[in-house]
Amino acid sequence: MLIDSHCHLDHWDRAEIADVLARARDAGVGEVVTISTKLSQAPLLAAIAEAHPGVWRTVGIHPHYAAEEDVPDPAALAAMTDAPGVVGIGEAGLDYFYDHAPRDVQAASFRAQIRAARLAEVPLVIHARDADDDVAAILREETAAGGPFDFLLHCFSSGRALAEAGVALGGYVSFSGILTFPKSSELREIARDLPIERLLVETDAPYLAPVPHRGKRNEPGWTAHTARKLAEVRGMTPEALAAQTTANFRRLFRRAAA
Repeated sequence: MLIDSHCHLDHWDRAEIADVLARARDAGVGEVVTISTKLSQAPLLAAIAEAHPGVWRTVGIHPHYAAEEDVPDPAALAAMTDAPGVVGIGEAGLDYFYDHAPRDVQAASFRAQIRAARLAEVPLVIHARDADDDVAAILREETAAGGPFDFLLHCFSSGRALAEAGVALGGYVSFSGILTFPKSSELREIARDLPIERLLVETDAPYLAPVPHRGKRNEPGWTAHTARKLAEVRGMTPEALAAQTTANFRRLFRRAAA
């Protein structure tokens, strides 16, 4: 079985979600994590997770919305993870490509969510775009100041230095459909070289559909295409890759009980 470690089921009409998840199961994707981008989404994501077995969720603030919602109090955010179905915090991080929020506000929100994840003892899902050096610096600084914490560099498309820095700090790296794109040779080299016990797969659906569905609305079931490409890159069978990435997911997302 595969697990889509990062998707956004709230982008579908509620009536569509059951069919989306049925297609995922048919493709061998038995569980998904639907990811928060705003704390105000919590009731909607809770309803989705409660209605559909095999759906987990997070609570957190995407850097795009860091200026729309107050910088969270770490203790209050940590307490939100006690709700049913919550397995992590995020997605948090830095996005200097769009800069929808001021960079200092993004950083403050990111640091607060790191501290919340440490308090709650759940992993932090990290978004990093065009901000590799600052993401790595904040991870190192927060680790030095407060101790280690679990985290996942999601939809990884950054440089080798950030991947290696993340792994050195105890983090995990997740690959999306970008891994299948023809021009992603450098990314495939990174995926080849990282420790296999630190790798996950995802879709980031409805975005970034993998080959052969590129340009379409992505779906959790298409995690299978990324997993096959990762298996090829690693010289593994698809079955072995699925078993490994699912074991890695369970190790990281400890609250996602099978």
